[in-house]
Amino acid sequence: MRIRGNTLTDTMAKAGLTAAKLAEAIAEPGLSAPDAERAIKNWAAGSDHPRCKAKHIRKIAQVLGVEGKDIAKFTSEVRNHRGSTRKARLLADLIRGKDVDQALNLLTFTTKKAAVNVKKALAAAIADAEQGEVDTTLLFVSESRVNEGTVIKRFQPKDRGRAHAILKQTSHITVSVQERTLKAGAR
Repeated sequence: MRIRGNTLTDTMAKAGLTAAKLAEAIAEPGLSAPDAERAIKNWAAGSDHPRCKAKHIRKIAQVLGVEGKDIAKFTSEVRNHRGSTRKARLLADLIRGKDVDQALNLLTFTTKKAAVNVKKALAAAIADAEQGEVDTTLLFVSESRVNEGTVIKRFQPKDRGRAHAILKQTSHITVSVQERTLKAGAR
């Protein structure tokens, strides 16, 4: 669960609240008021440092008078997938912007190796959204990206004492889902 920064900023402006007033609401023994204010400013800027917890999102939503699902996106990440980023990005581009049912079907019947881990990340994000009490029929893939991971280095012995490097690529797969907002009068 992460806060959508632009939505938080817009909602704060509509409610007429500042980061300092929100910080008072989420301040607790482990998170002092100045630290909470810095955290809210980071979250509004799109950074997830310090990590935003579900209880913080609930408190912020309660103070702003909205539901938690309105300011949150549900993200999951599979780290160190044994495959190159270029091959995994094909699947990330394939599901971006699609409804979750359609994305799951595409990943189920795709023959690419990375489809297993992309589907795993998508399923985890959907499960996170279900815990956030979101209508799963309105979920869509809002973000899907693949970043480079560490490179595993191996060597193949060759003639005359030489060694050739073998570089095994890994990648980090991130998938986010959020609830699609319906237009007025549309269903």
